[in-house]
Formats: sequence, structure tokens, C-alpha cells
Amino acid sequence: MKRRALMSVSDKSGILEFARELVKMDVEILSTGGTRKHLEDNGVPTTAVDEVTGFPEILGGRVKTLHPLIHGGLLAKHDDNEHQQQMDDNGIAPIEFVCVNLYPFRETISKPDVTVDDAIENIDIGGPTMLRSAAKNHAYVTVIVDSGDYEAVLAELREQQTTSPELRRKLAAKVFRHTAAYDAYISNYLTDLTDEQYPEQLTLTYELSQALRYGENPHQKAAFYKSALGSDFSIAHAEQLHGKELSYNNIQDANAALQIIKEFTMPASVAVKHMNPCGVGTGNTLSESFKKAYEADSTSIFGGIVALNREVDLETAQQLSQIFLEIVIAPSFTEEALAELGKKKNIRLLTVPFETKRRDKWNTVTVEGGLLVQEPDAFGYEDAEIRVVTERQPTEQELEALKLGWSVVKHVKSNAIVVCDESMTLGVGAGQMNRVGAAAIALEQAGEKASGAAMASDAFFPMSDTVETAAKAGIKAIIQPGGSKKDQESIDAANAHGITMVFTGVRHFKH
Repeated sequence: MKRRALMSVSDKSGILEFARELVKMDVEILSTGGTRKHLEDNGVPTTAVDEVTGFPEILGGRVKTLHPLIHGGLLAKHDDNEHQQQMDDNGIAPIEFVCVNLYPFRETISKPDVTVDDAIENIDIGGPTMLRSAAKNHAYVTVIVDSGDYEAVLAELREQQTTSPELRRKLAAKVFRHTAAYDAYISNYLTDLTDEQYPEQLTLTYELSQALRYGENPHQKAAFYKSALGSDFSIAHAEQLHGKELSYNNIQDANAALQIIKEFTMPASVAVKHMNPCGVGTGNTLSESFKKAYEADSTSIFGGIVALNREVDLETAQQLSQIFLEIVIAPSFTEEALAELGKKKNIRLLTVPFETKRRDKWNTVTVEGGLLVQEPDAFGYEDAEIRVVTERQPTEQELEALKLGWSVVKHVKSNAIVVCDESMTLGVGAGQMNRVGAAAIALEQAGEKASGAAMASDAFFPMSDTVETAAKAGIKAIIQPGGSKKDQESIDAANAHGITMVFTGVRHFKH
């Protein structure tokens, strides 16, 4: 019996060449709709599926391959006598090759003006059914969902007139990954439409972006996956213009830097080390902002990651090139800036679309055996109900400093303290087991600059000791959530030292 291949693809890249090679091997091509027309128009002979089934396409093409004469040919075991007898009794011929890919559902819902009706119409039914049937029966059927696999199939056919069990299983596994991802896009889209906050099952799908040389440490294997429908304003969708491949730690640090730079609208620069900011600066120009970020901690920035929220010009590039940096992230680089920074062989230069509107709805963190899901911490200074709880009111300059500190401290690992003035950080205390310890680190780093500066805390003061520590260093303004049973002790201490203190009512723990 003549060998048969079933073809129905939305992605037509490479399909003509693949079909022509199969025809040379005396394989009959069964096809439908647009795929059949594409093949026939280019001289590839085909047999229409409705000629095989004796039943026309109906319901606007919704039903065309869902038929026993098709699925019997896909699911029959070729070495099972009972199956073969039933095939003969019902006039069913086996289908040995299946080349199918699906309606572009993901691409459809990615359009900003997509309608629900348009999305629903792009849910493929027949395609996944054929793919799953063929993949289940991969002991006998070669199933291809990715045009990149055409050549591997042809190579084995040329060499041995059939495909190996190993290749068929590999292709079948890819099919089930593909259909699982396809169903995940559909289920998540419909779940979002119903406003179901915590569905009983959560199915997430990611695409391999790159295999990494190693993970956090050289003995750990690692890879980077990205969400196809995730935020464009992300490292996952960054374009690398220069430098060596990103590492696992680079990606983590770059993500941290990008989340901080999102807080600022005026020219700003953020330097990150080990996922914590070591320096943040703002200014009238990008160059001025980077100068301040560098001066905030000129030691820790060495080997760090820098994110900037304006196009990098030559002046800023010259400043950046004076120190060793792993990564520079920006909306764009001028040609002169790119040439200047490109003199450094290994520095990674990334651009990210700062103007994008699409952001992730949820943050996810894996724990052994499970997954934590939460909304992103999008609460900012403008969202807070600022309440001055001390006798002294903050000056305009102090308010600007408090605003900057509050914008930065939410991105520092808890317990977190940030000391700053109105345009730059002066000291950062991160990841300490107690708040006084975090304050001591931040104040020590700030040194004499702490006198007259502001302090931001990610959570409330459980007692007055942090205020007392701040007062000794000369801090004049404090911003914190409030909410402790002993808030009054901290307020009294602030009043005693002439410190103005602001409550926001919202904490910013970051674990």
C-alpha cells in the first residue's frame, strides 16, 4: 500500500521542499484548505481530505479532519492483526507521516485590539487532535509540528527509507509539549476573561530562550526560559547589542536593576550588585544621574550591572567605560556611545523597550515541590496616603529625599534601610536579620553624608532603637510604613531629636 502523509499547516515555511521530497519517495500527500492550495499552486500533487472521507468540510472549516477514516489511519497499530482487520473492513488506510501546526492563537491574543470572537475562532480543534493521535501512535507514525525538524526526518528517510524509533519518540514528545503549551495559552486567556483569581489548576508555559553555561555556581546546570506573553519591558525580551553571553547571575541582577529603574521618570541611573542596589542617582541629564549613582558606592559598583532610563549618549558612555561593568541596560545607545562602549570586549549592552505597556500580572517563585504566586509590588509613593506623624513637618527637599528612598527601599532585600538625599542614595543596608543592623550598615556607608539626610525603611520599626541610631548619625527625615504596637515610642524619639517622620501605611518586604 502506498505510504501517505497528512499535511495541514499555518506556518508554511519549508513545507514545499518537504512535500516535494516526500513525493519523490512515492509518498501520497493528503491535505486540506490553504495548505493544499499552497502545495497545488506550486506543483505538488495532493489528495484532498474530503476525497478520502467522502464528507465535505463543514461549519466554515471547523470540521474537516475529525473523521474515522483519518483518525483510524493515525491510530492503528501496524502490527496488530485485529487493528488491521478492522482497517480492512472499514476501508481505512494507514497514515505514516503527519505534518501539522496550529492556528496562531498566541499571536492572535497578542494583538492589542483582539476581540474575544477572533480569539475563539483561532482555537484549533482538528489540529491538536491529529497531532495527539499521531504522537500517541509514534511507534508507527512520524509526527512533525516544527518546520525545523523536516530535514532530520528526510535525512533518515534517505538513509534507511524509514524513521528511527528514537526520532519518532523525540518528535512525539515535542508534539505533546507543543499542544500542552497551546492549551495553556487558551486556558489562561479564558481564565483571565472570567476574572478567576486562583484557579484550581495553574498551567504556565515558557519557551527556551537560551541554555546557560551554568547556574549560580559552575557545578549547577541552568537555562533561561521566557514567557511568550509576558512583559516586553523585561530582560526576557531584551536585545543584546554587544558582549559575551549572559550568565544566570547576570540575568538575575539585570532583572533587579530593571525593576528599580522603572520607578523613575526623570533621568536616572541604577547600579546593582547581587540583586541589591548599590547606587541610585537622578539628575537633569543622564550623565549627571550616573555620576551620582557611581559616587553613591564607588566600590561596590565594580563588576556591577547598570540600568539607565534614557538613551546613552557619548558623555555617559565615556563615564561608564571608566569602570568594569558586567552589563549596561538602556532604551537605546547613540552610535557614538555604542562605539565607545564596544571597545570593551566583554561588556554586555542590552536595550529594552521602555515604552511598552504590557506588564506581568503575577510574580511567581518556585519552592521545592510548589510555586508561590503573587501580584507584583506596584505600590508606589504616589499611591501612599502620606501621613506626617511628628511635630516637625518635612521640607520640600526632605520630601523629595523621602520619595527617592521609598522608591528604592522596596527593591532592597529585607530587612532593608536606605539612606539618601533628594537625588541619590548614600547608603544601603540589605538583607539583615534585624532592622537596627540594616540601619547601621546603611549609615556607616553614608558616613558624614548621613547628617541632614533621609532614611527609608521597608517595614515598621518594632521599637525606637532604629530612630535613635539614625539620630546619632544626623538623619533628619524618616519614611516608614508604621503599624507597630510601639509606633509612639519611635514618634517620641523622632520628636526628641527634631526628626520629621512620615508613615505610608504600606510595607515593602522583599524576600
